[in-house]
Amino acid sequence: MTPLQPDAHWLAALQARASQPPRAPRLPLLAGAARVGSVEAGFFEKNGLQAAPELREVLQKTEHSGAPAWHLAAPLDASLAALAQALRAAGLAGAWRDELLAVTDEQGTALGVVERAAVRPLGIATRAVHLLARSPDGRHWVQKRALNKANDPGLWDTLMGGMIAAADTLQTALARETWEEAGLRLDAVAGLARGGRVTIRRPAADGGGAGYVLEHIDWFQCTLPDGVVPVNQDGEVDEFRLMTRDELLARLQRDEFTLEAALMLCAAGV
Repeated sequence: MTPLQPDAHWLAALQARASQPPRAPRLPLLAGAARVGSVEAGFFEKNGLQAAPELREVLQKTEHSGAPAWHLAAPLDASLAALAQALRAAGLAGAWRDELLAVTDEQGTALGVVERAAVRPLGIATRAVHLLARSPDGRHWVQKRALNKANDPGLWDTLMGGMIAAADTLQTALARETWEEAGLRLDAVAGLARGGRVTIRRPAADGGGAGYVLEHIDWFQCTLPDGVVPVNQDGEVDEFRLMTRDELLARLQRDEFTLEAALMLCAAGV
């Protein structure tokens, strides 16, 4: 099967969009000696959070490797919960979901949890999982994201994609999200295999424009046998569609797909 051959200039621009520096300098966010995130310089002061009574005992300005940094007091979960609520009250958090994500050090060791709405303003690394799928004749199963989605409404996406919650492993997240978004159990698909990982680094609108995305996405691929049709379960998908390679490539290069989906589809070379 001939791989997709996207325009080289478009592909270079796509890769550049996926790896962007922050708009402004950022200070490390520390838990003990571990870096768990980053905050735009002046963010806490400008928004009155440094002096907020509920944060005085949990958030302190300090130094790290001879440069300014912010330190979160122990216990980490309590400090992050207080900070997330303060961001929410100030209108600086993302869409509140009552969903906890893992907070890790730079080596990926889990140290605590935080509300998902706070991760972008605090530059906390997140993990996600996606599933790419084809039909037996080589067409691509894709979804159109619901118009009420907080991120990328109405854009095309992989068959399934979702965040990995703090309570999840990669495999449990893959199984849960595949059911919630596509109504499929993993034993109903064929040839399930891990494809790879992409990492997104780019500024985010959360935090009044002071957010930053650092996200590691593990992606898998499979074939849906004839007669196996995805059916959304959680209301977050407008439609599923089978696309030929030609249609897929044309829509990719018109930027009708999410950044993440475009990267994975190109990486898959399908």
